[in-house]
Amino acid sequence: MLDSSINKPLMLGSFFSAVAALAHLGCILFGSDWYRFFGAGEQMAMMAETGESYPTIVTSVLVLVLSIWSIYGLSGARLIIKLPFLRTALVLISSIYVLRGVVFVVLIPMFPENSITFWFVSSAICLSIGMLYSVGTYQSWSKLSVKYA
Repeated sequence: MLDSSINKPLMLGSFFSAVAALAHLGCILFGSDWYRFFGAGEQMAMMAETGESYPTIVTSVLVLVLSIWSIYGLSGARLIIKLPFLRTALVLISSIYVLRGVVFVVLIPMFPENSITFWFVSSAICLSIGMLYSVGTYQSWSKLSVKYA
């Protein structure tokens, strides 16, 4: 049974951030079919097929960012040591996920290769993860500034 001091929304947000990081890593490792499956657009898939570095670089940055966010979620959930700037990081992570979830309509014209399915599914996922981080951060706010025992 989980310790009651563990923040479950942050634990879940962390888990889903890690899953997202692994899915992006899969795109790098397994190539164009994965880019297509996840709706990244034909241009990204074709660049991956031809061995261009751009898809790998962009996707690697996303893997790194999502992994860091997952680690901060674990820290906020009190599953690992308290990381520096924990409150600030969790507020920023929550905000970015929620914003990505709700302002996708503004982003669509900037990435015309991405499918509408990609936008709806990824936005719903981002909004859901952002709400987990938001609720978890709110629940643990007073504990986030205290050293963990």
